[in-house]
Amino acid sequence: MCGRLTLTHPNEAVAALFKYESDDKAAEEFPPRYNIGPTQPIVTIRQEMSRRVMRLVRWGLVPAWVKDPQQFTLLINARAETVREKPSFRGSMRHHRCLVPATGYYEWRREGGQKQPFYMRPKTGDLFAMAGLWAEWSGPDGNLIDSGALLTQPANEALSGIHHRMPIVLTPDLFDDWLNVSQIDAPEAHRLLRPVPEDFFEAIPVSSRVNHIRNDDSELINRVETETNSEAPQTAKDAQLDLF
Repeated sequence: MCGRLTLTHPNEAVAALFKYESDDKAAEEFPPRYNIGPTQPIVTIRQEMSRRVMRLVRWGLVPAWVKDPQQFTLLINARAETVREKPSFRGSMRHHRCLVPATGYYEWRREGGQKQPFYMRPKTGDLFAMAGLWAEWSGPDGNLIDSGALLTQPANEALSGIHHRMPIVLTPDLFDDWLNVSQIDAPEAHRLLRPVPEDFFEAIPVSSRVNHIRNDDSELINRVETETNSEAPQTAKDAQLDLF
């Protein structure tokens, strides 16, 4: 499960790693974000024709065949184990794969009714890419929604004590094949989804302020003494989000 992201590196760093062509001003001017939640815009990199481009999409995938997005379940994550078979994801796995730049993500350790948030980031502090999918939904009135989801896998041993799922990281040498939907089919692309080394991420206990989506500042990723908090992250009812 991955329900909150950060993307705090400057746009120049994103451009240097992902080598996309600039043609989307809104995406290129994406500000540092310390608490990106479902239904909010996320930055994605995808291939259009023979070029990489940056696009903002709504986090929460809406397949093209959905009649009413308002009545459809919010799909923020796709399990790698079943992504090629699930009707909601198999079309995107074949035709609409993307990369999601990130500097980290949050997860909550559950112990009975208590929860402690942790910030997961590369030990190097580097920008990295999560494997993602996107879809385009078109309404009868011509309204278009570009949306996306993150691929997840079972958590490695280092992180499994916090949560049993984790996002899939793709290294730069895999970017071309993952994005090349015209020549790399879904089964071959699926083989690119590999676990990261056990020591890739570090887990930092952080303040429960991250539970509230309105909080979006650099203090959220600062280490704190472990605190147990019975208050869950906001849900769709109180924050227009559906995290879990």
